[in-house]
Amino acid sequence: MQIHGFNKTTLLDYPGHLASTIFLGGCNFRCPYCHNASLVLSPFNQPAISKDDVFKTLNKRKNIVEGVCITGGEPTLYPELTDFIREIKSMGLKVKLDTNGSNPKILSTLISSGEVDYVAMDIKHSKYKYNLAAGTSSTAVSTIAESVAYLLTAPIAYEFRTTIVKELHSPEDILAMGEWIKGAKAYFLQAYKDSGDVISPVYSSYSRQELLTFRDLLLPYAETVEIRGID
Repeated sequence: MQIHGFNKTTLLDYPGHLASTIFLGGCNFRCPYCHNASLVLSPFNQPAISKDDVFKTLNKRKNIVEGVCITGGEPTLYPELTDFIREIKSMGLKVKLDTNGSNPKILSTLISSGEVDYVAMDIKHSKYKYNLAAGTSSTAVSTIAESVAYLLTAPIAYEFRTTIVKELHSPEDILAMGEWIKGAKAYFLQAYKDSGDVISPVYSSYSRQELLTFRDLLLPYAETVEIRGID
């Protein structure tokens, strides 16, 4: 398991909890607007952090932080993810998993076995334009749909989230994504920002007002609809 980032304390990554965030390298998608291009395209060229060092720090801070967010890249690509999470849980910490939803069997197993407490799943685009946003011609939309369907009835806290890109997402696309996740507990729209480490830095964000309009369009589709990344 390649750990390429470790944020010891965050109030942003795990809703409602003070947490640490672990960044894993490698991804099976190539979203052109991805803001962690180095982790996706060349993870083995990035500085690595040993698992022992991470757990040593977590042990010291387990009475300070409440949980750990595991993100990427795509964490479910790693066969050892389950054992890694179990070791974190043994410290009495909650676990949030960020995923693109491409491994529904792993996702459902982790949830049903109680290994994760919160899931944030990306919805890249509508079903019919998914590969456009995922940056690959081989994305099996059926597996994404399986993960969506599972989460909609999952017995844990979860959210769907979409990074909204002006050149990729139209109002009609927004509504199509809303229909797809209809009945969700929470749906977050994330404003696109150029992090300086974007796979294809040619995109732009909608304005604050435009994003607020999209939020209003989606209110009938989820219990909570909010926007992240705007002032």
